[in-house]
Amino acid sequence: MPVSSQKQTSETLLGPGCGLCLSIPGIPVSDVSLKTRPPGGWVMEGNKLVLICSVESATGNITYLWYRGALGLNLETKTQPSLTAEFEISEVKQSDADQYYCAASNGHGHIPSELVNVSVRVPVSRPVLTFGDSGTQAVLGDLVELHCKALRGSPPIFYQFYHENIILGNSLAPSGGGASFSFSLTAEHSGNFSCEASNGQGAQRSEVVALNLTGRKSEDPLRSPPQPVLQESTYPYSPDPRQPEPVYENVNVVSGDEVYSLVYHTQQELEPAAGETWNGMNFSLTLVCARTKRTISSSALQHLSLGLTVVT
Repeated sequence: MPVSSQKQTSETLLGPGCGLCLSIPGIPVSDVSLKTRPPGGWVMEGNKLVLICSVESATGNITYLWYRGALGLNLETKTQPSLTAEFEISEVKQSDADQYYCAASNGHGHIPSELVNVSVRVPVSRPVLTFGDSGTQAVLGDLVELHCKALRGSPPIFYQFYHENIILGNSLAPSGGGASFSFSLTAEHSGNFSCEASNGQGAQRSEVVALNLTGRKSEDPLRSPPQPVLQESTYPYSPDPRQPEPVYENVNVVSGDEVYSLVYHTQQELEPAAGETWNGMNFSLTLVCARTKRTISSSALQHLSLGLTVVT
């Protein structure tokens, strides 16, 4: 009886009509590998992940097993007469990020695949925009800090800052978390601010936050109204321009024993006026007797021959 070519790999009939059948083992499993779909082990949170276990060669029914982690938590077991089998995670969560491997056997021992890393990408959540120490009330000239933070999202996260939908600047958070942007406040910055976060899995914009300007810094010389500057006169007997007062000095009269006080008045003039003018100052003299209160005006002094010595 001829040998059947279809059964050459599993059994052979020996002898013509003897009915003696000798069972020969099939081809064992070899070259087990694990691949993912999407490829590369990268999957978006909420999407489907397929773990594909395959063998290079084998015969008969093959038992496939899928494991998670280096310790080998068994996830699924399937037996089927094919060189590939699939295990599916229908909706991936962030906690599914781990190492995976599979094993295959057709009765000659389990052959494992190498470990495959699965990374779960998390889209950014809607970010929150806050102001720094100044809050939403600020003064012209202040250094204002904007802080934008998405509470969820796989790094790196790219942030952009907006004033009335015009980009002010941007910042990158390589390890996730939030980012800040600072600028010097001008009158044009009054209005609404927002920020945007993205990590390659879509972008999210924050709610709009209004910034109110409360005024300007009094110490800012570029924006404060000019202040009057008081200048001292170069004339040695000029009174304080803020509070002009007569000046009194004691003098000695050469003849007689009466003591007089010299009183002089000065007043700034825009233009020369009648009378004596020194350095543009209108100047007048009066002698006042300390005992009798007698006064001698400057016009009468020209008729007197008095030797005056100022007592300091």
